[in-house]
Amino acid sequence: ITELTNKITEQTNKITELEKVIETSQSQREICVIGSILYSDKSCYLNPQKGKTPIGVVVYVDGNGGGQALALKSLDTKYAWSDIAVDISGLKNNETAYTASQDYASCANSKIIMAAGNKSKYPAVWAAHEYKTEGTSAGDWCLPAAGIFTSYYNNLTLVNYSFDRAGGIKFTDRTRAWSSTEGDYKSAWISNFDYNNGSSTEYGLEYDNYYGLPKKNYPYDIRPVLEF
Repeated sequence: ITELTNKITEQTNKITELEKVIETSQSQREICVIGSILYSDKSCYLNPQKGKTPIGVVVYVDGNGGGQALALKSLDTKYAWSDIAVDISGLKNNETAYTASQDYASCANSKIIMAAGNKSKYPAVWAAHEYKTEGTSAGDWCLPAAGIFTSYYNNLTLVNYSFDRAGGIKFTDRTRAWSSTEGDYKSAWISNFDYNNGSSTEYGLEYDNYYGLPKKNYPYDIRPVLEF
């Protein structure tokens, strides 16, 4: 009996030590990489964490420790990019899918657009700006630059897997969401992950040689992005 009691005590101690290791590892912040789940305390983990609230999935990293995470779902309402055709001063025009795909300046673009007018003039960017979650406030989130959608598109399987594990809603081939990347005075870029649509699929962005870029006054999804 004494020998058995000692073995039980030994195993109990091992279990206790293991639980401490697990608890410690879960409290340590991992490096944010594409596919990481971003939590409300701004920590990143590839695996779901108990006791933490997910708020997004990392879809872009800048190589210097920073990056951007898309919100777990799009806003409930679709919004137009602008109410009229207008070329915003200070916002670069990107008339090809390639140049648009190189734009990662989500919040910088958003600030330029918001400085040009209020929410009635630029509904999409203001809707993203007003988004908030646990651990974030209105003003923390931005309208994604087109390059963020391209990075998602290039890492589709990994990012979608993380959206599923975080309880989010992944982009489908029918998802069309506004970016903060301007095309010209009458158009801006949206996401398009439809491999079967001959008018696009290049860099995961909407581009149509015949009809032109998506018109700014048309309502599309808004998926806010958080820079970290």
